[in-house]
Amino acid sequence: MKLFDLLTPDTVIEELKATTKEGVIREMCECLAAVNDEINADELFRILMERESLGSTGIGDGVAIPHGKYPGIKFLVGAFGRSRQGVEFDSMDGKPAHLFFLLVAPENSAGLHLKALARISRIFKVERLRKKLLEASTKEEIIEILQEEDERA
Repeated sequence: MKLFDLLTPDTVIEELKATTKEGVIREMCECLAAVNDEINADELFRILMERESLGSTGIGDGVAIPHGKYPGIKFLVGAFGRSRQGVEFDSMDGKPAHLFFLLVAPENSAGLHLKALARISRIFKVERLRKKLLEASTKEEIIEILQEEDERA
C-alpha cells in the first residue's frame, strides 16, 4: 500500500490555517469531504473527535495521524496537512504537531486500517522526511517528497 493510494493532490494541504487540534481536524475533514461525495465533513469530524477522546493520535516527533472508520465508504482515503507553526495536539512527547495525516477507513476494514496506520507511522518516523516536508516551499514539492518516500519505503 502506497500513500498515494490514499491521497490525491487535492487532499494535500500545503499550509493549514487552523491553530487548534479541533480546527486542524475540521479543516482536514472539509478537505476530504470536498473531493469525496460519500463523506460528510461534520459527521467525519464527530467520528474523529470521538476517537481523539480515547487518546490523542499525536504520535510525537511533530506528527499526528487522526483516524477513524466511516460508514458507507468503500476504500481507505486520506488527507495530508502541514502547519509550519505547529499545533498543540496532546502528542505523546508533549510537543506541537506540524505534519498531519488523516486516515479514514470503511467500517469493516480492521486489518487494512491497521496496516495503513503502521505504514504511515513508519514513513513519518523518518527524520529526513519530516525535515524535507517542513522545508518544502510549494504543494507540488510536498507531493513530490511524499511520492519519493512512497517509492523508497
